[in-house]
Amino acid sequence: MLFKVEMTVNIPASMPKADADAVKAKEKAYFQELQTQGKWRHIWRVAGLYANVSIFDVADNTELHDILTALPLYPYMDVTVTPLCRHPSSIHSDDR
Repeated sequence: MLFKVEMTVNIPASMPKADADAVKAKEKAYFQELQTQGKWRHIWRVAGLYANVSIFDVADNTELHDILTALPLYPYMDVTVTPLCRHPSSIHSDDR
């Protein structure tokens, strides 16, 4: 199943820089592993914000929930999820 996920990160200003850098490094490693697995198919930065729009390709709602809540930055995120389905006019066969 495909999902559009919008994430805005709100790291508290009071968090020490070393702690913020550590959680960002963990996030990046986890994110890149999910990309390698094909579960996090696309990511775009939202210009001017600490935010992104991503496309996930996962088995179901539960898998997406488990992935998102395991993100190291999840406690500092506002997340919006939109389920997607293939558009009948798409020429891409991998749009499921």
